[in-house]
Amino acid sequence: MALLELKDISKIYSGGTVKALQNVSLSVEQGEWVAIMGPSGSGKSTMMNIIGCMDKPSSGQVILDGKDIAHESSKSLTNIRRDKIGLIFQQFHLVNYLTALENVMVAQYYHSMPDEKEAMEALERVGLAARANHLPSQLSGGEQQRVCIARALINHPQLILADEPTGNLDEANENMVIDIFKQLHAEGRTLVVVTHDPEVAEVAQRTVVLEHGKFAREIKNNA
Repeated sequence: MALLELKDISKIYSGGTVKALQNVSLSVEQGEWVAIMGPSGSGKSTMMNIIGCMDKPSSGQVILDGKDIAHESSKSLTNIRRDKIGLIFQQFHLVNYLTALENVMVAQYYHSMPDEKEAMEALERVGLAARANHLPSQLSGGEQQRVCIARALINHPQLILADEPTGNLDEANENMVIDIFKQLHAEGRTLVVVTHDPEVAEVAQRTVVLEHGKFAREIKNNA
């Protein structure tokens, strides 16, 4: 069963002169791991923003968990993102004056109620229990990204959406993040990963390639 469906999605900017996406369709099954690739300007960031309820398409349908959310209000999209989607960003977006533990608990606060024990368990899962009381400035890039993953997982989202999750990491930390994604996929989680790195994309079950705002091809991987 499809958890996410994009049907003939288009996104047009600048009075109709810039077509970021043109009639793109995509279906992601429950428990599937899909990578989205494409060169700069291909539309992958625009697609990521639409899937993540941070933007709306100019036309087409965005069906998440059986509901078309393409034309929901900004407030409604914020609630959908909070309740159904776990976001992982390349730039981390951690609150610099909060500890790793507190950064995870912030996500709980906006969703329901902070639970320190549960937040600590999320950090332990990504190997950061010993760094729970450290500020972002005291963490390496790889550690900060793992805090982001713990934060994304804390509210048990139906869809995990990652934007260039290894873009700022060295090879060792990249492999660590990929291993976490593999564990999540093995547990039946649904992942959509936007990446420019073929080595990251080929770990997914399939890769969707965009070019000039259009669907170019799909690659079946061995995962």
